[in-house]
Amino acid sequence: MKDEHEFFPADALPWRPGPQPGTAEKVLSRDPADPDVLTRLVRWDPGFATDAGVIRHEWAEEVYLLEGDHHDLTLDTTFRAGSFAARPPAMPHGPYRTDNGCVMLEIRYRA
Repeated sequence: MKDEHEFFPADALPWRPGPQPGTAEKVLSRDPADPDVLTRLVRWDPGFATDAGVIRHEWAEEVYLLEGDHHDLTLDTTFRAGSFAARPPAMPHGPYRTDNGCVMLEIRYRA
């Protein structure tokens, strides 16, 4: 289970370095027993690109693009604020890049 939180000002949380250079995150909630299970805001700097090729992971995730652009290199499609993705475990996706930067809400859980 993720940490319990009543409403709090997420804007007051500082951006912390993300798992890759060129990214930052604000972890809103995390499962202490399973650190991959979390809810976070993720920011990608302008020009950031994923370097792992097509991505697959063990958790389910939902991603909502809040700001900026998010280009899927496999689909050759650029997504913008208001775009949403829901991915079951092991679903292939990406790789990605952003020209102008983006901010996403990412929710991860075990299916």
